[in-house]
Formats: sequence, structure tokens, C-alpha cells
Amino acid sequence: MTFWLRHITRQRSAWLLLGLSAVFLEVCALLFQHVLGLRPCLMCIYERLVVIGLLGSSLIALIDPAKSLWRWGGLILWGLSIYRGLQLSLRHVDYLLHPSPFNSCSFFPDFPAWLPLDIWFPWWFKPLAECSERQWNLWGWELPQWLVLIFSVYLIVWIVIVAANLLTHKYLAE
Repeated sequence: MTFWLRHITRQRSAWLLLGLSAVFLEVCALLFQHVLGLRPCLMCIYERLVVIGLLGSSLIALIDPAKSLWRWGGLILWGLSIYRGLQLSLRHVDYLLHPSPFNSCSFFPDFPAWLPLDIWFPWWFKPLAECSERQWNLWGWELPQWLVLIFSVYLIVWIVIVAANLLTHKYLAE
């Protein structure tokens, strides 16, 4: 099983699947905003950036997944992105479930001065709502709670893939 998992990370199709899942999540976010009329908050915007990090990790690995440099570059960015995404979505759930004036997000993104995404692409990166605002739910779960689940699944898959790559590498080296 570990050899198979290591083998699929060397295939472009696995990284293409990761990239397509990230594109799907971004398209869903934009549909929620521009078709369903949900207004994104600051945490939503940051969570979108995490998904762009996922897309970036797949693009890095797609360069040549058979080479360790590109594969591990993709794996590292994938892990960092998902770890940050899980942190953000858990904090977002906290804002949502425990609203108070002392537990809320800002209305202003903290983008670097050289990369003002909210000014360059306001239709995509401008926060328009408060993080504790409830706008949509499915089966009793709000959108940030679904993101916790989604990012957790990505993290579990990442852990299994990294473990398989490390274990088979150690086994092959002996």
C-alpha cells in the first residue's frame, strides 16, 4: 500500500486531481458569493487564499512529480496550506459559535502593501460581512464548519501520503 501511495504521488494525475479539487472549491466560493448572494468575511477571504495555496502546490508538483524536488515542494506547500486552512476555519467556527464584540474578526484584510488583493480583485478578495454572521447552512452545519471537515480530510490524506513517501524512502534506502 505504501509503495502504491508513493507511486501515485509520482504521477501527474494525482496532482491534477488535487489542483482540480482546489479549483472546484474556489468556483464554489465564487458561486456562493456572486450567485447565491452570500457575502464573504475576512476569514472567508483568508480561507480562499489557502485553497489557492493548494492549487499552487499542485502546480509545483505538476512540473515533474517524478523528481523529488518538485514532488516534495508540492507536498510541503500542500501541508503548510492545509495546516493554515484548518487553523483559520477553526477560528472562523469560534467566531461563528461564540460571537461577541471581543471575539470578532477585522473588516480589513492584512495583505502586504505590495499585494493588495482586495483592491486589485475586490470581486474575489474584498471582505463584505462580519465573521460571526450566519448566512448559509447545510444539515445544521454552517459553511466554516464544513471547511473544518474539508481541510481535515485534506490533512489526513496529506499525512498518509507523506508517511508513505517517507516510509518507502527509508525502506528503499536500507
